[in-house]
Amino acid sequence: MSNQIEEPQTEREEEAYALRSSDIGAILQAVEDQDQALLTALMDPLHAADIADMLEQIGSAARTALIRLYDREFDGEILSELDESIREDVVNVLTPQVLAEAVRDMDSDDVVDLLEDLDDQRQTTILDALEDADRVAVQQAMAYPEYSAGRLMQREVVMAPEFWTVGQTIDYLRATPEDDLPDQFYHVVIVSPRLHPVGNVTLGKLMRSKRQTRLVDIKEETFQIIPATQDESDVAYAFNQYHLISAPVVDDEGRLIGVITIDDAMAVLDEEHEEDILRLAGVGEGSLSDRVIETTKQRLPWLAVNLLTAILASGVIAQFEAAIAQLVALAVLMPIVASMGGNAGTQSLTVAVRALATKDLTAANMWRFIRREVLVGLANGLIFALIIGVVGMLWFGSALLGYVIAAAMIINMVMAGFAGTVVPVLLERAGVDPALASGAFVTTVTDVVGFFAFLGLAAWVLL
Repeated sequence: MSNQIEEPQTEREEEAYALRSSDIGAILQAVEDQDQALLTALMDPLHAADIADMLEQIGSAARTALIRLYDREFDGEILSELDESIREDVVNVLTPQVLAEAVRDMDSDDVVDLLEDLDDQRQTTILDALEDADRVAVQQAMAYPEYSAGRLMQREVVMAPEFWTVGQTIDYLRATPEDDLPDQFYHVVIVSPRLHPVGNVTLGKLMRSKRQTRLVDIKEETFQIIPATQDESDVAYAFNQYHLISAPVVDDEGRLIGVITIDDAMAVLDEEHEEDILRLAGVGEGSLSDRVIETTKQRLPWLAVNLLTAILASGVIAQFEAAIAQLVALAVLMPIVASMGGNAGTQSLTVAVRALATKDLTAANMWRFIRREVLVGLANGLIFALIIGVVGMLWFGSALLGYVIAAAMIINMVMAGFAGTVVPVLLERAGVDPALASGAFVTTVTDVVGFFAFLGLAAWVLL
């Protein structure tokens, strides 16, 4: 393979460019050839997020070889971008010196996120590599409950007393060493003498205002204070609901201890959405890099639950064995009723779970929502009952059979709308994640009701 390196089409050589499939091939070839100079030249223009994506996509052996060859160039931003499923494997490959240098460049919230996935020995190694002040800040954040705002926040905060003016604040920022300020920040937090946050001032408004203007006169109208013990999902909801860019975090006494920025809040929101989607399918929280045995363990429990529910549905069918034996058409048509009900139930279920997650579905509008889904089920049931009724009559030459399957379709579609909304609500009230458990229960309801309605009506009307 040629060692010619394609230059990125940017105005400046140091700017990152998007990772392409050909880049991955060239990088893996450089690793195979043990060409460190070429590997560095190929990797340097890449954004840390693209490098993290590549490490997640390639196999374990190739990943290990790449990291060892690229070792001294590895920085903390790559670690913060890595999926947690492989982060520990990457950390275990890095030498202690490179790991220590990488974590020194990370914000405190990213260090906390990294430590959560590591064993005690690796945690100690990373903490020892930090400056004393940074180590204390990270340890204090780790003392908060997992998935809380205290774990999510970064300790680096830009604050100013409430009696300061714009000019005093700008002079302070200019005089402060670069290392003492966050890499990125969006607000200056206004605090009282007791360090209680009383408002935010955006950097844009700060730069547009006259020097003699008081900070309290230009503070943001929308201002949310986040308790350190608040669940991170509630934090993400607040950011999304109130269009926040950043929000101060306070301890039990209301004192400012950190700040959460929109990138961290949106990362939590994305994780919540991804988790809901995966759980609705019963596949857990796996990733493409998981091994076969890990993936099997994640999917096995809900497949077992589905087996039990399928046996229950089969038990209903067994009760009408004689009717099916006399009229084979029943065996041909009954999967249609159950399948349509299952799909309709999944549609209602998905909408309900999403509404619960975004707090749009509440006690105030619950019955209106249930009524809407039931009526939608009825409307769709009438439409498809007409279609399948005609199909049944033409296919098997029996008008009564067409009426039976049409009636069963209506019953099951109405039940699908009802079960798809009520089941997740009941599960949430019982303290069970509706995204995780609803699918199996709703499918069971639509299968059992569908088979019972169709076969029961057939046995009553036709035989």
